[in-house]
Amino acid sequence: MQKKQITLADLAKELGISTATVSRALKDYPDISEETKRKVLELAKKLHYRPNSIAAGLRKRESRVIGVIIPEIVNHFFSSVIKGIMEVAYEAGYRVMLCQSDESYEKEVKDAETLLANRIDGLMVSIAHETSDFQHFREFQDAGIPIVFFDKVPLVEFENVSKIVVDDFQGAYNSVQHLISMGKRRIAHFRGPLIAYTSRNRLEGYKKALSDSNIPIDENLIFGCQDISLEEGYNYCRQALALDEPCDAIFAVTDMVAMGAMIAARDAGVVIPDQLAIAGFSNWKISALMEPPLTSVDQPSLEMGRLASNLLLKEIQANKKEIEIKYETHVLKTHLMIRGSSDKNAILTTRQILLH
Repeated sequence: MQKKQITLADLAKELGISTATVSRALKDYPDISEETKRKVLELAKKLHYRPNSIAAGLRKRESRVIGVIIPEIVNHFFSSVIKGIMEVAYEAGYRVMLCQSDESYEKEVKDAETLLANRIDGLMVSIAHETSDFQHFREFQDAGIPIVFFDKVPLVEFENVSKIVVDDFQGAYNSVQHLISMGKRRIAHFRGPLIAYTSRNRLEGYKKALSDSNIPIDENLIFGCQDISLEEGYNYCRQALALDEPCDAIFAVTDMVAMGAMIAARDAGVVIPDQLAIAGFSNWKISALMEPPLTSVDQPSLEMGRLASNLLLKEIQANKKEIEIKYETHVLKTHLMIRGSSDKNAILTTRQILLH
């Protein structure tokens, strides 16, 4: 049987005093006698009374709650971003409501509606692959609730909003340049859905690296992932190896896709990296468990989460003080982690990778 939540009215009825007196006693108002305060506090402790923080927030026109919508929680990159967000939010006295869209536009809209109905003070979002209509986020702006987009941000012009992204273009460029430096020329790219800002910039970085090295861009070597899955990496690798002129390297949009390609290469008896070099993007710790360890582009995920949280809290405070918000866009640098999947002379051991 579910226990009833104790209210101020319950305490007042038990003590035979008004709810206003109970409330003032709990807040240690000087006009309430010490004896009354003692009785109220003792009864509150005995009955396990807990203040209604939501109701208190509504009276103050704030909830002390911020919302976060991400594509998936079970993902090293996003779990690290969440850690950074929560570190900053909790330190500032805010709670976090976390929603997972599963890369679904419909789920993202429902999550947004739920968070809006719960009167959150601010919102942080990494959009789903399917999202191209952003009206559900404009409703937050109409309600005066600030938004910070991070990682996957809207491609369309979105005014009055802060954004934090990594330099996907440069990360991809550096990765492909590395593959070229390893003597590779038939470099395939397993890209993500082009509706996403991240996928587009990684594709452009791939193309620019080839162009700068005078390597023709072969559209037959570009494969479009929709689910960004292990299975797609596996299947596309088999296709790329079956071409009349098979690829000798693969740059994948994420580590998950790259790991699928590595498994396919192993099953086909292809030697990595001698016959096929492979690089991913995101630097998941699980990539260190591959044999050989996976070369990948490291993203400052923890820094991204902390920065997103700090930006949002700053905008929430500006709203409260009714001062103008200065919207910011931050582009964070990446770092290429060279490992055995692309360079057999790479010195990073599995232990060093796990400790990174």
